[in-house]
Amino acid sequence: MKAINTRGIASGFAKFGFILLLLPGCSPSQSTENILPEPKLYQEWQLKPGDDIAGAKVVGGLGDISIELNGRSVYAPSDGNAYLDKRGCVYFSGASTPGYLFRLCGLEKPKLGTLSEGDKIATGQMLQFATLLKQADNSWALVEPDKSLLQRTLNPR
Repeated sequence: MKAINTRGIASGFAKFGFILLLLPGCSPSQSTENILPEPKLYQEWQLKPGDDIAGAKVVGGLGDISIELNGRSVYAPSDGNAYLDKRGCVYFSGASTPGYLFRLCGLEKPKLGTLSEGDKIATGQMLQFATLLKQADNSWALVEPDKSLLQRTLNPR
């Protein structure tokens, strides 16, 4: 039976905890409870939203739907929670859609945390929307978005 090096694990948690303690000082309006580590995708692509290429920000990728918002708002399609990843994309998990995450990139000043259906999440010029489905190995696969869910995201009830 192989022993686990708990000293190394504890050291990693201590470093991670130290970084989390610094986050609120850098951005007092963001709560660390609404920060989501980037989900591990089933498909691996070299470029992801938020990456930088020659000084230009990647805003979409394979599997994303691009929607011109022109300053319009996007809304919670159901009751659920909104989180932010380190690249600045919002992930929404809805109570009525277990096993799915919805990634919304390109939004400005998003509202995070618990939201009710129809609550405004944010505004933006261009929305990059992706639907992720949880896999048996706990990774996430990009799948085709549901048109009615997109309609609820763009038009509150």
